[in-house]
Amino acid sequence: METRNLIGYNYQPEQGNKFKAVDPALGIDLPGEFYAANIAEADAAMKLADKAFAVFRSIGNTKKAAFLRSIADEVIAIGAPLIERAMAESGLPEARLQGERGRTTNQLKMFADLLEEGSWVEAIIDTAIPDRQPLPRIDIRKMMVPLGPCVVFGASNFPMAFSVAGGDTAAALAAGCPVVVKAHPAHPGTSALVGEAIKKAAEKTGMPEGVFSILYDDGYAIGEALVKHPKTKIVTFTGSFKGGMALVKMARERDEPIPVFAEMGSTNPIILLPKALENRAEELAKLSASITGNAGQFCTQPGLLLAVKSDSLEKFKKALGIAIADVNSATMLTPGICANFNKLSGGMLADKAVSVIAKSDKVNTAQINQGVAVVTEITAAAFLADEKFKEEVFGPYSMLVVADDIAQLEQVIASLHGQLTVTVMAENEELPNYTSITDKLANLAGRVILNGPPTGVEVGNAIHHGGPFPSTSDSRFTSVGTSSIKRFVRPVCWQNWSDDLLPDELKTDNPLKIWRLFNNEWTK
Repeated sequence: METRNLIGYNYQPEQGNKFKAVDPALGIDLPGEFYAANIAEADAAMKLADKAFAVFRSIGNTKKAAFLRSIADEVIAIGAPLIERAMAESGLPEARLQGERGRTTNQLKMFADLLEEGSWVEAIIDTAIPDRQPLPRIDIRKMMVPLGPCVVFGASNFPMAFSVAGGDTAAALAAGCPVVVKAHPAHPGTSALVGEAIKKAAEKTGMPEGVFSILYDDGYAIGEALVKHPKTKIVTFTGSFKGGMALVKMARERDEPIPVFAEMGSTNPIILLPKALENRAEELAKLSASITGNAGQFCTQPGLLLAVKSDSLEKFKKALGIAIADVNSATMLTPGICANFNKLSGGMLADKAVSVIAKSDKVNTAQINQGVAVVTEITAAAFLADEKFKEEVFGPYSMLVVADDIAQLEQVIASLHGQLTVTVMAENEELPNYTSITDKLANLAGRVILNGPPTGVEVGNAIHHGGPFPSTSDSRFTSVGTSSIKRFVRPVCWQNWSDDLLPDELKTDNPLKIWRLFNNEWTK
């Protein structure tokens, strides 16, 4: 099997350098060869996307919704081969990937529903008031419009839900933005299967050529070319801080700077308040599942636990240690991710300020690239003295920071960088005593959780999956849920235009029957 880059419907890619996918558990090459894209192909993909934008931006919500639902149907139609290939390329278990496929297709359907409901365009109408004093009011009408061609970088830890047909692609297409995907080199076979599904859906529903393309590359050249291409208007990325900031820098240095929405990592601290520890230390130790699930390779994995020293904390540590020691090792996504995990966690363990609470003794020696669970401990004073302890260790690792008192715990919290999530484990009756902590949490993270693990991100209307820098490059936007469509649009107002020349959403007699703010009142 040879897989070439998918550029529109009719473009014939060249035969360039080839690479293969690798099974991270066994270290062997997987079947199939993938042609790395070249600069000419990246240029062709972006030019086709720009050409498609002229049509796709105004193709109509009903047709776009049909396209998204067709993508979901085609992804499901792939069947078992999609799950099997994703398992082989990622090391993730079957049940996890079946759930991820469901999330992927449900996201597409969710955005289709959003399109048909219509209010996401945020139509606002202020009609003219000719006799207003001291000056007349002119007719002004505003709504959101798509930005243009989007480049989506596939994520390593979600080979479906944050990759080719994932949330970024679904939201961009819903907004009216053609998409060019830079497939992640760790799962090109999975990407190829989903890419073909999107192509089939586009052809079946009559979408313009160039509305979707996918390019393969096992290096960085094509990603850089896509970000720097003059037709690119927006970029999305989920990955490391280093990778995200490299893209942000490229985009800012263009002749026309463009937005890069990068999710770049988070330690997702969990604050264990005293009464909660006193009442349910053993129950809280079940956080071990959130720390180690899928080898700790979730962006919301809790990498920090924060508490004040007490007898109850000692009880928690004992229970957590027993749970961690009993966790089986798990295959990490790529050899590079495993090597980086071992380097960073090893560096923590080598520091004299750090002690080990527990390390798993259940290591699968029959497979390679194994993430071995470990939880460490450090005093708040030592934590505050060295910035390296705030760095994300991507994998099954967490650090317990022990403060002498509440005042020192507050110092630790105040020292933290921006996060995707922050969690408080507390009893309701003790929360009023800690408002000096809880009142500040919304400044620290995009999602503030009470008495629940941060892993497991609900895909819906109210979710915000984003946070202050450096967790993301722009804390105002989410990469999950219906609000993620806002990354791909901008507001435009029409002044003094007659009804027949306005977009349907802004006509006085609204043919789409969407909710609009009409002269300061919501109306259909």
